[in-house]
Amino acid sequence: MSARRAAGRFVTFEGIDGAGKSSHIDALAAWLRARGHEVVLTREPGGTPLAEALRELVLQRPMDALTEVLLVFAARRDHLRGVIEPALARGATVLCDRFTDATFAYQGAGRGFEREPLAALERWVQQGREPDLTLWFDVDAVTAAARRAAVRAPDRFEGEDLAFFERVRAGYAERARAPRFVRLDAARTPAEVRRELEAALAARGWW
Repeated sequence: MSARRAAGRFVTFEGIDGAGKSSHIDALAAWLRARGHEVVLTREPGGTPLAEALRELVLQRPMDALTEVLLVFAARRDHLRGVIEPALARGATVLCDRFTDATFAYQGAGRGFEREPLAALERWVQQGREPDLTLWFDVDAVTAAARRAAVRAPDRFEGEDLAFFERVRAGYAERARAPRFVRLDAARTPAEVRRELEAALAARGWW
């Protein structure tokens, strides 16, 4: 898997659970498809049959942080080889709900897993592949918790306490120093967030 520039665009959506990113990724996919673009809408962990099976283990089974990290990166490797890289090579736009920034935020900052092993796995598994753009839906932990409680029963991540999600949010803030990041104020209304998102895309002039 080469690190060279592919023909397509790779856009990731990040944020703590309850930030509201899922509705916006679906809307962007529909907008792009209506304009004739091939869009691959996917998620992490997941995206392939193997990665989806690993996702179920990560979300539902108790395990230590190292096991969790290894399963997440195993799923990512299969996802890259089976979905992301082929789509980018043929010129498609890949919209991915979470990618490696989530691993640094959740397993790194949230679980307290050391940064250097995560960085080594990132280099080894991804071989230079990173998103062209990362949209970070930033919201405080209290607001996100209220949103989650209103819509679904928690998995083993969503059931964590506020302190965990505050650490995860701080982990995202650290990652957001990269130029590919755009922070969106996810505490605002969906319409306001959508306008911010559209402005961020328009500034790049990709579509």
